[in-house]
Amino acid sequence: MVIDFGTLYDFPRDLNRFFEEMMQPISISQRRTSYPPVNVSEDANALYIHACVPGIAMDELDITVTENDLVIKGVRKADEGRYYRQERGLGAFQRIFNITTNIDRDNVKATLKNGILEIVLPKAEAVKPRKISISA
Repeated sequence: MVIDFGTLYDFPRDLNRFFEEMMQPISISQRRTSYPPVNVSEDANALYIHACVPGIAMDELDITVTENDLVIKGVRKADEGRYYRQERGLGAFQRIFNITTNIDRDNVKATLKNGILEIVLPKAEAVKPRKISISA
């Protein structure tokens, strides 16, 4: 049997964190509970989304790209066993990202490696930066 006293020792810190979160704007506290956590970046050629989805197989994820949105859906299932403590949440999840850049939807790629889902959304040619030559 495993007894976790960590919650008793951490009680004052947890109480402080609770009140600090109550004072935060709603958008920040919502961001903490979003799953999966993501990093979103871009360069001149594409938008990149890296989502942490440990323990989730490729066939348990559903990725959909529409004209304006990217939707990541999945289900976190419980492993077999008897748990004394289970901090990782379970169940269905969904993240929706509004895409304001024109992307080439036919060439969107997704890979899953070591629990990190990488989605590459290539920018449409019309929105990529172009070098303009100067004529004399």
